[in-house]
Amino acid sequence: MKLQHQLGGLEGLDGPIDFEKRVFVQDWERRIFAIHAAMMGLSASLREAVPDYDLDAVPTAFASTWTWADLRKGAESMNPLAYFQYRYYEKWLGGITGYLVEQGYLSQDELDAAAERYRNEPDAPLPDRDSQPIDDQVIRYLREGDSPRRGPAKPAFGVGDQVIVGDPPRAEHTRLPGYLRGRPGTVTRVFEGNYAYFCSTGPDGLGEPVPVYIVRFEAEDVWGPRAEPNGGPMFADIYEVYLSPAKSTEQNQEGSS
Repeated sequence: MKLQHQLGGLEGLDGPIDFEKRVFVQDWERRIFAIHAAMMGLSASLREAVPDYDLDAVPTAFASTWTWADLRKGAESMNPLAYFQYRYYEKWLGGITGYLVEQGYLSQDELDAAAERYRNEPDAPLPDRDSQPIDDQVIRYLREGDSPRRGPAKPAFGVGDQVIVGDPPRAEHTRLPGYLRGRPGTVTRVFEGNYAYFCSTGPDGLGEPVPVYIVRFEAEDVWGPRAEPNGGPMFADIYEVYLSPAKSTEQNQEGSS
């Protein structure tokens, strides 16, 4: 991921971090979360979901694909300075509204006019529509979801295998933490089945369903001399497309001879 999304190991970030313990700090954040959940529950991607969702029976004008990947891409495409400037759900709001304008569900002028109205009249009523069938679909999605598992797997690695994390070209979105690129690790678990992601990440390599592993990384292999003494290992779930076999000591000696 881009630097503003994966800060682990960067210099100058050694001070204490203040984690916000509350899920929602302000009431409007709950609404942003609900809008995202509703878009996920009405997403065209559910036509291929493991549960059989009948989206044609839902009276909604929303006919696009919206997933966690789309939300993440909106945040990861932000200017790094803007990323640090805005609160968590402000990033969500920017990504969602930008997507809706881009997809043609409303114009920028309509968005600006609505924002101005509710800024001046915070208690102004929302549009009144019969939303019960939509609500039923969204609630069903929240309960049943969409399994990312897609059929049996033929994993290339087994428990105990030594692997190296790749360094694929940067894309607009990735599921590979930046601080693990090029690091050696050991497979500690192979998940059953292949697993898909919400979208293809292009040159990053993630597309078709693939096996997923839990890989163990030693602290000194990840952080080098900055690793804390006696620091324990870390574990990460990693798609197979990001892994390669680690060269053995004999292979390294042959390659240098």
